[in-house]
Amino acid sequence: MEPDPALVAEARSALVREIEASGAWRDDPAWREAFEAVPRHLFVPYYYSAGSGGAHERLWGEDPDPERRARWVRGAYEDVPLATRVRDGELVSSSSQPSLMALMLTELRIRDGDRVLEIGAGTGYNAALLAHRLGDDHVTTVDLDPEITESARRHLAAAGHRPAVITGDGAVGCAERAPYDRIIVTCTLTSVPRLWLAQCAPRARILAPLATGLIALTVQDAEHAEGRFLHTPAYFVPLRGGTGAPHEPYIGGLPRRALQNELFRFLLELTAGSLDPHEALALWEREGRPVRERFGVSVRGRYEWAWLDDPEGPYAWPL
Repeated sequence: MEPDPALVAEARSALVREIEASGAWRDDPAWREAFEAVPRHLFVPYYYSAGSGGAHERLWGEDPDPERRARWVRGAYEDVPLATRVRDGELVSSSSQPSLMALMLTELRIRDGDRVLEIGAGTGYNAALLAHRLGDDHVTTVDLDPEITESARRHLAAAGHRPAVITGDGAVGCAERAPYDRIIVTCTLTSVPRLWLAQCAPRARILAPLATGLIALTVQDAEHAEGRFLHTPAYFVPLRGGTGAPHEPYIGGLPRRALQNELFRFLLELTAGSLDPHEALALWEREGRPVRERFGVSVRGRYEWAWLDDPEGPYAWPL
């Protein structure tokens, strides 16, 4: 059942205008063409909208009710994340907020001819945007869940793209299609998998969610990478596979004003397991409530740590 083409065109144009207004692709406006060309609704044939009482309402493109089908189209082109897989009441997979996707693609600093590895296939929409710009042969996307990779393949084919879609542990990467000039990650890390560095070309860029931020690493070689966080907050489902479960810091006794501050929560997440939360609060206040861009991550051989201001400075925490 094909959706109303006029409604799709109107909704897609509105989304592109909204992303444009956000400034997400200001540094690389070529991404506008990709978002204009790739139809998001093909990648979310159904999704779950939060209803009353925490219940999830399923909207889908084959609904016999024309009004609900129209809601599905309009929702598919809203600048919001869409829950696409809910298992036992928990979010398993989603289509990310398009303006955040545009920002991350821009921050990836793509060049013509780059080979890109995506960790976390999701719906396939991000891989389609990359394939539109670089060509199918230059894009590889990996996911641990075979149901996710199978549906991503179908969505990509419906949109006319056939990049490599691999079922496997994202923490392992995909050595058979290396080397990569760029790695983009759409799930939260607790540390940087070393195997990725070995699969990167020199000066490759890795962009990944870590804590509640986005770390942009420059890879020197198979043993060394370093970079700083972007200013942007980012919340993704955790990477399932080889990096382990995130630490949950005990926050009893911390003042509410601190816990409600998004930047302090970032510091808590980044230093969990390494820094007592009360020590983290003292540091945060002593250093003038530092913004994300003052923090970074270094990987040198088997050592990996986060830091404030300087990789060799006094504030550093192992990951």
